[in-house]
Amino acid sequence: MNRLVLIGNGFDLAHGLKTSYADFIYWYCRSVISYLLLQSKDVYEDILCKTINNKLDYYNLRDLYHSENEELYNFINNNEDAFVIDYFPFFERIHKCIETKGWVDIESDYYELLKKYVLENTSEAQIETLNTQLHYLQEKLVEYLNSIEISDKLLRTDIRPKIYAPFEIHDISLESRQALVNHILSGINADKGSRDTKLSLYGNCYSSGRITSYKEKFFCNVVFNDELPIELLLPNHIMLLNFNYTHTADLYCKKGYIFTVNQIHGDLNNPKSVIFGYGDELDNDYRTIVNKNENKFLENIKSIKYLEADNYRRLLSFIEAEPYQIVIMGHSCGNSDRTLLNTLFEHKNCVSIKPYYYKWGKGEKDDNYIDLVQNISRNFKDMKLMRDRVVNKTYCKPLVSN
Repeated sequence: MNRLVLIGNGFDLAHGLKTSYADFIYWYCRSVISYLLLQSKDVYEDILCKTINNKLDYYNLRDLYHSENEELYNFINNNEDAFVIDYFPFFERIHKCIETKGWVDIESDYYELLKKYVLENTSEAQIETLNTQLHYLQEKLVEYLNSIEISDKLLRTDIRPKIYAPFEIHDISLESRQALVNHILSGINADKGSRDTKLSLYGNCYSSGRITSYKEKFFCNVVFNDELPIELLLPNHIMLLNFNYTHTADLYCKKGYIFTVNQIHGDLNNPKSVIFGYGDELDNDYRTIVNKNENKFLENIKSIKYLEADNYRRLLSFIEAEPYQIVIMGHSCGNSDRTLLNTLFEHKNCVSIKPYYYKWGKGEKDDNYIDLVQNISRNFKDMKLMRDRVVNKTYCKPLVSN
């Protein structure tokens, strides 16, 4: 039995990295101020917006450039006497979302605007402009993320054991308990050399202790001792499925055939490989878009972009090979990846979906477990299956310790 770890932006945020889309937009606003400041210009214009410095002199611009992100962003948007800003439709949606929510999902905003244009039979020229704007944002995003330094100093000791933890009975869905039994029996029947090799590859990655207690001595018509050697409960292979463009996940991937990182959405070292768009073929309006028979409408669909590299094929090989547990670390499981997530969540080999949630306070409800599970549920067609496979909160933990 294997483990598939879904790595989302919350994983990078847990390491103190400013990689959210809101952070990216703050950086973009700072670059506008930088242009006005360093080029001694009063007007900045690109495909997203036009900004006119109507009031501020050099020294005020300099002070604004060195202000905090939110302070800078709020000043630009709330001081119409200082700046005159003409937002183009796509960037206006992004701006309003950050202004009202404090966060934004650029890919979802793109898809919602694309649907609006297609369903209202907007001119193809406007859709071409929308696609060009998304590509421009993608280029800027790559530039921004490349400016963020990632080093071994970021590695967190409270995340590492969660990735390499042994399987727990209560995490496995009822319909898949036999898969865990088979995994244990396979280890029991393996020669000692193979077991020792597997244990050595894990090293001290898992939680402390060589032995784990089993409260259930009898299940699936097999009797086990109260305690089992921990190597019998370790995954055969672990794939870190990294939805980020950064390489923070690499910090946790030991060298050896057991562990791999799959940069499913591309690599910053190869900007052309970056996949930035939408992936919700379960949406009710998606078929309408397809039936328009216009390739421009499908230019940024993720499931098509996956065919430009072998990352998706390697993922399929992984989930087809053996039963696997899904562990979620920092991925919101939102609709922008729904096509792929549905494939993973409802696959016959999926035995468990364990979300590690974000906790911001000491209160019982000061976490996003329910929000995360609600998002997970939208990626299922079979809700009975969802309720069996998703691990309940009793057995889940926050991703990081505050």
